[in-house]
Amino acid sequence: MITSISVSALIGYFCGSVPFGLVLTYLAGLGDIRKIGSGNIGTTNVLRTGHKGLALLTLLLDVFKAAFAAVICEFLFNSTGLGFFAGFMAVIGHNFPVWLKFKGGKGVASTLGLMLAMSPVVGIFTCLTWLVVALIWHYSSLAALLALTAAPVCALLLHNEPAALTYSALCLLSYYRHRSNIRRLSEGIESKISFHQRAV
Repeated sequence: MITSISVSALIGYFCGSVPFGLVLTYLAGLGDIRKIGSGNIGTTNVLRTGHKGLALLTLLLDVFKAAFAAVICEFLFNSTGLGFFAGFMAVIGHNFPVWLKFKGGKGVASTLGLMLAMSPVVGIFTCLTWLVVALIWHYSSLAALLALTAAPVCALLLHNEPAALTYSALCLLSYYRHRSNIRRLSEGIESKISFHQRAV
């Protein structure tokens, strides 16, 4: 049991720690994504470069890495619990990658990947919540926080307690990682996102 937990933790963490946003923008000749916009390596900051296709690819890969970790560990060890654990560790890896001195993204896309893999109904509901909030108010951070707050509630309504517990923990982590965004939202100075940005 200890071995399977350890292997799941390692698979999850190292899958999650791959900084796709940083790698893709570097390969595209955009330099270090950490030196523009918010300095984050995630999808929203890649979108601020004006390269929507690159932002979409970053999103898909960040979603995939947590989903992959969860599914592969669930399959390897025939354990839903270890699937959730590996996905959780993938989000930890994205937030605190060893390759970047533990300074990573905020884990929203990876959290959504875990949800879509392990509890698709919750995942779809969370994605739709994010999209609706983002389209109305144009704040990626607000959309993420409201969507991730709704996720464990949705899981509880579906009587999926392991999912609700996991998503509650990831929601709290997201609030911690978004603490500067929360402050800017309260001050009315948070940056908005645009779905019509042109490439620079």
